Amino acid sequence: MDCCNNRLIVHNRRDMLRTLSAGFGYLAFAGLAARTSAQQSTTSPLAPKAGHFAGSAKRVIFLCMDGGPSHVDTFDYKPQLIADNGKSLSSGFRSGAKLLASPWKFRQHGKSGLWISDLFPEVAKQADELCLLRGMHTGVPAHAQAALQMHTGSFQFVRPSLGAWTLYGLGTTNENLPGFVTLNPARSAQGYGSAFLPAYYQGSPMRMRGGNNRRGQGQQRGRTDSQSEAVANIENSVYTTAGQREQLDLVQALNKERDRRARGDTNVDGVIESYELAFRMQAEVPELLDFAGENAKTLAMYGIGTAATDSFGRQCLLARRLSEAGVRFVEISVGGFDTHRNLKAELDTKCQSIDQPIAALLTDLKQRGMLKDTLVLWGGEFGRTPYAQGTDGRDHNNKGFTMWAAGGGVRGGFSYGETDDYGVEAVNDKMHIHDWHATILHLLGLDHERLTYNYAGRDFRLTEVYGKVANQIIA
Repeated sequence: MDCCNNRLIVHNRRDMLRTLSAGFGYLAFAGLAARTSAQQSTTSPLAPKAGHFAGSAKRVIFLCMDGGPSHVDTFDYKPQLIADNGKSLSSGFRSGAKLLASPWKFRQHGKSGLWISDLFPEVAKQADELCLLRGMHTGVPAHAQAALQMHTGSFQFVRPSLGAWTLYGLGTTNENLPGFVTLNPARSAQGYGSAFLPAYYQGSPMRMRGGNNRRGQGQQRGRTDSQSEAVANIENSVYTTAGQREQLDLVQALNKERDRRARGDTNVDGVIESYELAFRMQAEVPELLDFAGENAKTLAMYGIGTAATDSFGRQCLLARRLSEAGVRFVEISVGGFDTHRNLKAELDTKCQSIDQPIAALLTDLKQRGMLKDTLVLWGGEFGRTPYAQGTDGRDHNNKGFTMWAAGGGVRGGFSYGETDDYGVEAVNDKMHIHDWHATILHLLGLDHERLTYNYAGRDFRLTEVYGKVANQIIA
């Protein structure tokens, strides 16, 4: 059943909701949040809101590296690890394990002299925009749990995601687009869910693949296969806009009556909000997904059209376009960093695919005057061990790793925190994932201790009872 192409046979309101849940499928329940109508902009929960104070960032782009990228091979230079390559750890984490020096050289870059490995030659050119967080640590060394904690603050319980909390705190500025979009989410929907927050705050997934133009409608409009299918059922070949509006008005009248009787059921509110956005998205989303208006120089800068970088390049360009159009929080997920073996080949290939697109995103945002108020985040759920797993691999390491931030009011060309001489464990200016969350919210103008939601008799927050803002990284 097409989302905007359905023929409804309804006997009561319950059947209506069931039919719509099938018919509007993806758009209705994928967390597409927006205002119910232009006339309700002042009362909508998604309307723009003032933060607790003036923040330096207005929006977030999170480049999520799923699998745990190795900090000692990318952004955490360890000369002692190089010097002691092949020696056994005398104590601590996996005593007796053989140390493995990075196969890649580290060099200093920019006026700041930040040490960055040869895996990221293009990102290294942006060294003076980067704030390296080299003292990161988190609660568990298992992918699923650590990824949940990175996204929601908890690895044990279902909690709202960082993007949902951001949308709850600040609202969004474009009623025709979701306020929170996640491109190619890697793991469970909990990572972009709203949990006990109202449903209209959860993220909207879009699926994009790189690739070749296909023949037919998508190609005629200048889009690729991946772009034309990023949002299911976004086009309607049967009903006119007026016809769809008439159909939707009938459905919404019944939904609103159900909502009135339920005295503000947030689940019904979420459906109402989502249906309205699904209708409006038809006008704006196809244009955002169409790169035909981008000049050849921009496409080449992102690596679009080159096999190694095409897929991630498209996602980075779309993230810029979504942010520019008013989306508050955009996340891009890419996997392939779980390098238990074949470290040299696999990490080299993976970094080649993301290096140029990430550098292009930073350059593009800066050229458009957006980097100053766009917080770009990079990192995964944990890091890797400095000792070898097998002969050419690294195991999980949650005790110390690196993430980085750029723009949005952070200090560029700055390194904060450090691990020990081998990169085993964070030792100075340690930054737990709760501190990371608190700092992100602070940059957005939100006090993590005041951004709360009452549920089951108590006030919840993203950072629970933890979290300390890293004021040292704020410009």
